Amino acid sequence: MDKKSNKMLVISLDALGAEDVPVFTRLPNFRRILSGGSHCFNVSSVYPSLTYPAHTSIVTGCYPKRHGVINNTRIQFKRLSPDWMWQRKYIKTTTLYDEILRRGRTVAAFLWPVTARSRITWNVPEIFANRPWNNQIFTSLYNGSAAFQAVLQKNFGHIRNGRSQPELDDFVIECVKYTLAKKRPDLTLVHLTDVDTQRHLHGTLSGEATSAICRHDRRLGEILDTLETNRLLDQTNIIVLGDHYQKDTFTAIYINYWFLQKGWITVKGGRLSQWQVYCKNCDGSAYVYIRKGFGYLKDAVREVLLDLAGDGDGGIEQVIEGKDAAALGADPHCSFMLEARDGFYFLDGFRSPSRQVDDMNVRDGDEPMRATHGYLPGKPGYQTVFMAKGPDIANKAEILSMCLVDEGPTLARLLGVTLPDADGRVIRQLIRTVPQISVKEKKEI
Repeated sequence: MDKKSNKMLVISLDALGAEDVPVFTRLPNFRRILSGGSHCFNVSSVYPSLTYPAHTSIVTGCYPKRHGVINNTRIQFKRLSPDWMWQRKYIKTTTLYDEILRRGRTVAAFLWPVTARSRITWNVPEIFANRPWNNQIFTSLYNGSAAFQAVLQKNFGHIRNGRSQPELDDFVIECVKYTLAKKRPDLTLVHLTDVDTQRHLHGTLSGEATSAICRHDRRLGEILDTLETNRLLDQTNIIVLGDHYQKDTFTAIYINYWFLQKGWITVKGGRLSQWQVYCKNCDGSAYVYIRKGFGYLKDAVREVLLDLAGDGDGGIEQVIEGKDAAALGADPHCSFMLEARDGFYFLDGFRSPSRQVDDMNVRDGDEPMRATHGYLPGKPGYQTVFMAKGPDIANKAEILSMCLVDEGPTLARLLGVTLPDADGRVIRQLIRTVPQISVKEKKEI
């Protein structure tokens, strides 16, 4: 990387979408980013449009089938709470932060997905204790920068209330402000989930979601003020982006219920013990896997799924063949992929064909959500956003459309590095000055 390259701060506002433009463009600190900066209010996510695949696509420029993070959670059918793809080891390609570190520069990350056990200089990973013998503090320390996290916990731990919002994002912002002032990283990655949490709990257009956007405006202001106070504002390219939007829901559907009726799943002691065919949820979409050695069931499985899709009340909008799902960027190893109708989403359970959200209870192992994501990115009203301002950012450029995979190559170009395996393109209209790099970008406009 060119030694004169400016710093970069990437702030991901999980579940902020183009539908929020009328709200956040009126807020003072969002306006500070938009004034003199550039933006795109028509950004397509990746498929499935989930947080972990999306954030990995942002820093790799690759679709999930390429970078390997094809879902939020792993296939662990015997566990009520499967592990998430927390660790860097699940990413099969290089990342933006790997390329910065390779050049001897520094990186800080705060709850950025799929960074646990990475080489990031100052890392507070997004991970939670998922075993009864573990606790949250030990799990975080082990998977991130232990000494650094200990200092943050000592100074700001009183703000946090477990994983509850808005306290979690308020804790993160204090950690970011401290790190920007004391450590001055070359690249800082920040993941804030307040809006996403409120939408899951209360719905996309709820007052709680709007209040979370307003809290984000205050948080942005605190970060901008910190940069200005420490004379970093003029040398920092600030990126504010979303990863996906959400859609309102009222019913969860359980495809594994039908597989159980067919004898393709075996249950013992109330838990799944064996499977030949299994449905793994991605919230608004779902993978269907046929176990190796049982490929002869594929036609029968297709027939069951198409019958369910033909039932208007069944919740399935589309049955996608595995090869077509791969063409959309999803897991190439699935046999089928299912897309939910508006108002529906998938869960992994098998005790009933469906349940109304209002009748669900977390204690039963279900996750009642009044809005969620994971759907096909091209659906109307489901786009996200990208905003940028800084010394290398073009003045008032408006990009009509882009994809999440375009963000990684564009950010890499701003930092003077390259992502050689990226599927996306460099959005040159966003860039005012282009640092020299040794390897020519394969795709750019």
